Amino acid sequence: MIRAAAQAEHNHGFHLHLHNRVQEAEPFYHRAVALDPAFKEACINLGLAALTQGRAEEALSCQRQALRLDPDCADSHNNLGMAHYAMGHVAEAENCFRAALRLRAEYPNAMLNLGSTRHILNDLEQAEALFRGALALGVDPARGNSNLALALLQRMRPEEAELCCREALVARPENPEARANLALALLLMGRMEEGWREYEARWQVEAMGGPAPALRQPRWSGQALNGETVLLYAEQGFGDTLQFCRYAPMVAAAGGRVVLVVPKPLRRLMTTLDGVAEVRCEDDALLPAFDYHSPLLSLPAAFGTTLATIPAPRSYLRADPGRWADFLAACPGMKVGLVWAGKSRTAQPHAVAIDQRRSMRLADMVPLLEVSGCSFVSLQLGPPAGQMECLPDWVNLRDVSDRLTDWSDTADLIAGLDLVIAVDTAVVHLAGALGRPVWLLNRFDSCWRWLMHRDDSPWYPSMRQFRQSSPGDWKGVIQRVGDALRDRASGVG
Repeated sequence: MIRAAAQAEHNHGFHLHLHNRVQEAEPFYHRAVALDPAFKEACINLGLAALTQGRAEEALSCQRQALRLDPDCADSHNNLGMAHYAMGHVAEAENCFRAALRLRAEYPNAMLNLGSTRHILNDLEQAEALFRGALALGVDPARGNSNLALALLQRMRPEEAELCCREALVARPENPEARANLALALLLMGRMEEGWREYEARWQVEAMGGPAPALRQPRWSGQALNGETVLLYAEQGFGDTLQFCRYAPMVAAAGGRVVLVVPKPLRRLMTTLDGVAEVRCEDDALLPAFDYHSPLLSLPAAFGTTLATIPAPRSYLRADPGRWADFLAACPGMKVGLVWAGKSRTAQPHAVAIDQRRSMRLADMVPLLEVSGCSFVSLQLGPPAGQMECLPDWVNLRDVSDRLTDWSDTADLIAGLDLVIAVDTAVVHLAGALGRPVWLLNRFDSCWRWLMHRDDSPWYPSMRQFRQSSPGDWKGVIQRVGDALRDRASGVG
């Protein structure tokens, strides 16, 4: 009698779950488990409901209870792995997915998930094989092809990634992950018109920062303007804001009154941007009145930006190097700013993996610090700046981090430097936006904005790129940068 009542509660919840009404389904699963704590399927589905709603620790507890009831349940091992993965426990997740596959060798979802862990750990060859194996076993083609596309993008095979995304979209035409990944492939290849259009799917992808802010005013997408106020707002990282704020003066030139909303550390710097009537901080309690709005990264689509029409003024932000005059006067020779690591992001395993690939150790840069005729200044902030403590005493690297309180301070310093050498971080964008010479030390699996097979950038006329020739090859990059720096310091380059 108790099991029958528990089964009825579970079945009701499962029906709601199947129709994506997960929040409504959860109370029925709870009642089923309360009636019969040994009801394995109810524990499993309660865990899935919790995971879907972002409560990974509860999901762990539910799947562990299911495994106590049945240690050989492949589904529970797989689901436990998904909860671990959501918490960033990649090694634990991999062990769970492997356990599920030992119990059921042809388990497409576990194979797909194992592929994701190998992808995170940069074992791209095995990840690709696992994704293809999962597709052959009949995994959801939208998920399988979208994951495979990401692995192919990291291997710099965007043409194949594009085909995978299009196959995913045949199976599920509005799948946001497939559309967003298609956008990344197209933009990387310079096919921007379609790329910007598909990039709007980013708002539906949690890993890319969605959902979009809920604003009652209409989105500005290129409509004629006659003095109306357009609210432009930052999204994603500091670098994205620094790169795409260049479009704000274009909105003003199109007849709009521009209000720009940015993170507080960028506010002071953004007041130097032409055409902006007002700059607000994201944490301001109230927004000003406005008629239209747009996120900054949607403006390229609004202006129909193509590879040939990228707006690339020599500079579009301004700074005052005079604020650093005394410091700069004490730096003999060529003044070179350095950044060796990006800001660590821990919310998403894929973001963590990207941060690891785009960053190097300061020790890897020591050959640059040996170049004579240069004074080196650290522009590095955050925990990686602590690596300076391990440098030999002879190293000529000045630490001014205590004076860099916001991006305006950093801009003023960069404006007085002769060169910035940095990995793919916001500092690269800032130097380019100021029109200062900047050398980008770029990872093998380049971000879409740096395109392919280029040692320059259509976004920044003052930029030169030094790319890894193979994944992780910072040694080769530093050797080429060192040669170029010696030439420049000696007046050759």
